[in-house]
Amino acid sequence: MKTRSGENVPLRDLLDEAVQRARKIIEDKNPDLSESEKVDIAQKVGIGAVKYYDLSQYRMTDYIFSWDRMLSFQGNTAPYLQNAYVRIRSIFRKAGEEFVPPKTLSLTAPEEKNLATRLCQFGEVVPTVLNDFRPNILANYLYELADSFHAFYEACPVLKSEEPSRSSRLALCELTERVLAKGLELLGIKVPEKM
Repeated sequence: MKTRSGENVPLRDLLDEAVQRARKIIEDKNPDLSESEKVDIAQKVGIGAVKYYDLSQYRMTDYIFSWDRMLSFQGNTAPYLQNAYVRIRSIFRKAGEEFVPPKTLSLTAPEEKNLATRLCQFGEVVPTVLNDFRPNILANYLYELADSFHAFYEACPVLKSEEPSRSSRLALCELTERVLAKGLELLGIKVPEKM
């Protein structure tokens, strides 16, 4: 990577800067976290943001490097995806019980159906990524999945809903959590439990 003046920037310096910037954002958003949690989350968010920003671009095109865009919790960024994962983990912590998936799902809301459809596409996306050496396809899929999850989360109460919707929605959350974690792992990005 080069600066506007044409100088090379060492990768270590870039990653250190990303972690420092992520740490500041985390301290602003959640100052009650312990020191060790802040360090861990800053590492995962900062380094994940740099990796994702690079991998989400088609490899044959140039892009403009932007810290603000890279570390944003909105849009096609690693923090946005990590936030979806963290939100799901929070749902299960609040549920306070071990989740046993139902034998059948009851999907009535359009947001539930959209999320379920998006989850089913994971098996089709991964081979395409591997065959064409295009991690940006996986990144785009994960962004669309996180976007579908956020729309579902806003429209469909999970823990406050009655059965069978509650179990079905928890199952959608669990599947989304697993797909997000696996997809980000394939991109070399870790997910925090809290943010």
